[in-house]
Amino acid sequence: MKGSIALGVLIAFTVSVPATASAATIYSSLTLSGAAAAQGRAINDGARQALQQAGGMAGGQPIALVTLNDATRQAGSWTPERVVANSRRVAQDDSALAIIGPFNSGAAAVMIPITNEAGVPVVSPSNTAIGLTRRGAGAEPGEPDKYYPTGERTYFRIMPNDAVQAAALATAMRDAGCRRIAAVHDGEVYGKGVGTLMRRTVTRLGMKVAGTTRIKRSTRRFGAIRGDCVAYTGITANGAVRMFNRVSRRAKLFASDGVAESGFTRRVSASAAKRLTVAVSTLAPDAYGPAGAAIIGGDPYKLYGYEAMKLILDGLNAVGASRPALLGRLRTGVQNRASVLGTYSLDARGDTTTRVYGLYGVSRKALVWKGAVTAA
Repeated sequence: MKGSIALGVLIAFTVSVPATASAATIYSSLTLSGAAAAQGRAINDGARQALQQAGGMAGGQPIALVTLNDATRQAGSWTPERVVANSRRVAQDDSALAIIGPFNSGAAAVMIPITNEAGVPVVSPSNTAIGLTRRGAGAEPGEPDKYYPTGERTYFRIMPNDAVQAAALATAMRDAGCRRIAAVHDGEVYGKGVGTLMRRTVTRLGMKVAGTTRIKRSTRRFGAIRGDCVAYTGITANGAVRMFNRVSRRAKLFASDGVAESGFTRRVSASAAKRLTVAVSTLAPDAYGPAGAAIIGGDPYKLYGYEAMKLILDGLNAVGASRPALLGRLRTGVQNRASVLGTYSLDARGDTTTRVYGLYGVSRKALVWKGAVTAA
């Protein structure tokens, strides 16, 4: 990238260690300004808690956590410049063992090639974009290979990807008694990809796709959308509210997490809200069991930050405080791991094998917990 790049705001947290000890470093690079700041802070809080519980040690060595902000207050979200600066900082730090983050999948697409060339493991607690780890529906041309210039995987995530979300949506519709599905998407990579994968699972589960419709922000007519269930994969801004408010009042309604935001829930009609189920990757606090609920502190992302750090620390304890050894452990050594998120493995792509998704309704203009579904 041309031009100078300013370093992101640095917020450091270090567990106290003896003056003679030289600490290795685990970084986080998360969105700490703007709309996603609360989630970024929650992830850092969880990571700190895991490190504190470990006494600030792993692999026989003191560990320091250094947190970086990939956002600016002016932008209100992550910026490519901040992500590049943070990634280069970590890549050039010989003491760096791993990095937790980023929060957004778009930021991961910027980070992974830089950290991949340096051999730094990236553990994301929140990314779901399909193309970061696999090709096919939901991925853009060149994904995921373009993110891994060394040819080796260095990126791992503990949040189920959007392929799992697509299967979870189809499973939820089957469980709700749907027979004929009107599939609606917004034409973007995310919405179109999740929709394609959802339709495949719908057919595999014995339901029928009654039709596939693309909508836009300007779409005003929805008469062609017919089925006993309507499933939308896309984002709020591309006509989601208008579509749900105007489709058949007899249909059960389903949506992917592209509408899991107040801009949607505040505007969808009361009639649509009563019939709506939204798939979201995070669960209600109680759904994680007593151990998870004790850590969560009101925000599920704290739990994902906790597990991201715990995964790294446990790896270091198993193989020693070595970046290459940790990479090898994450690539092949995470099998049937018992964690606060449940038991999971990491597959050859770096994806979690977890297939549990949350289902939410809309009540009083907000998302409300309805239960969990295991994607078929």
